[in-house]
Amino acid sequence: MLSTPVIQNLHEHFPEAQIDFLVDEFASGVVAGNPWISEVITFNRERDSSAGTVLRVRKRRYDLVIDLFSNPRSAIIAGLSGARIRVGYPFRWRKYAYNILVPPRGGEVHNVDFNLDALRRLEIPVHHFLPLFPLNDEAKQFASEWIGANQLDGKLIVGMNPSGGWYTKRWGPDHYARLGDVIAEKYHASIVLLWGPGEEEDARSIQRKMMSSPLIIPRMSLIELGAIIRHCAYVVSNDSGPMHIAASLDVPTLGIFGPTNPYLQGPYGKNHRWIRNEGIECLACNLTSCPIGNICMSQLETSRVMEAFDGLVLESKKQTLSDVHQSKDA
Repeated sequence: MLSTPVIQNLHEHFPEAQIDFLVDEFASGVVAGNPWISEVITFNRERDSSAGTVLRVRKRRYDLVIDLFSNPRSAIIAGLSGARIRVGYPFRWRKYAYNILVPPRGGEVHNVDFNLDALRRLEIPVHHFLPLFPLNDEAKQFASEWIGANQLDGKLIVGMNPSGGWYTKRWGPDHYARLGDVIAEKYHASIVLLWGPGEEEDARSIQRKMMSSPLIIPRMSLIELGAIIRHCAYVVSNDSGPMHIAASLDVPTLGIFGPTNPYLQGPYGKNHRWIRNEGIECLACNLTSCPIGNICMSQLETSRVMEAFDGLVLESKKQTLSDVHQSKDA
């Protein structure tokens, strides 16, 4: 998701070029339908070998390969790609896979800018910064029908996403249940619980704990999830893919952070906010397991997150009024 601005800027600079995107199979829905991608090439970490992927890439005879991850596997693929120009970051031995090295700013700038640095190193102009998550007509129709079937048309919908990959990134079900009830009562909102593969039970747990009868989305594709999110007035989410999808769709988004750094991975763009437990010294530790009880999340009080949500609503309303005034003045 956070690499999509690279694609748009590449297309603008090389409008006639074929731009292919190699992506892990599970995440291919993020770039499916992207208008600037010629072909999405997928691989499965369990099923596909690095050697097989290298052969698939070499057969395409690329002139330029940009490795935005520069992890061991992607470096091997880039280094053996046969491309005349190979761009990547000088992490340990992987630097030998590339002939153009990008100074890494991973701890200094948002991941969007970290990725765009690859283009800056190539002296390619950067004019576009916002991530893109394109929705097709079928997904939009699916979402509209689900919204209508659940009598949500015309209602203020707040999406809540309790997922987060690592358990350390997850604000707990009890917290989400309390927050959802407060939001539902204060804003007369309909709460919609979002989930992905392996996360349904988290959503069910929150539903059982809530008093305000939230809805749970059914099993659906990633692009259908995006179409549902598009109907939300606001989204509250742990640091996760759906958080970035919501932000890219310009849905005002509140990110809840602990072990990851919101300055580097927070929802990108205007009309978004994030909250974390600032009193914890070990914030942004990037640990996937916690030896001290995951206190950055477990001790983040619901009242503080609600204050941040109120601020998100207020800021969003101000922005809407500003946009209306600007439209009238135009």
